Amino acid sequence: MRNDKPNVIVDKTIAFSLAIIDYCEELANEKKFVIAKQLLRSSTSIGANVFEAQNAESKADFIHKMKIAAKEASETLYWLTLCERSKHYRFDKILIEDLDEVIKILSKIISSAKGRIPGFVWTFLYAFSNFQIFKLTH
Repeated sequence: MRNDKPNVIVDKTIAFSLAIIDYCEELANEKKFVIAKQLLRSSTSIGANVFEAQNAESKADFIHKMKIAAKEASETLYWLTLCERSKHYRFDKILIEDLDEVIKILSKIISSAKGRIPGFVWTFLYAFSNFQIFKLTH
């Protein structure tokens, strides 16, 4: 069930994605297609996973989707760092500042959500997921 109440992380990731879309269009106009494509994919994936997490099937599913968003944010930081350090790319530091804010919020959300699930449940989920992998590979 969708919840249409204001949501800080959803709003921030959408705003960040829109800023990145503009930046990637500028990169593409400068014929910097490879980085533009990678950056566009990873950065918009952050918001897509956050958005999807809003309809998670369980608390564990919510945390999993938020962790994927955090991983995508980490990849996005990599691509932005390349752009920032390259002599041949125009770069605006506000993009990294906005991304840092998103990363901090994601980290807090993941930490808070984990805190609401008893440790033994995490142990069970971890053990079960490893068992399934073991079963599939042996």
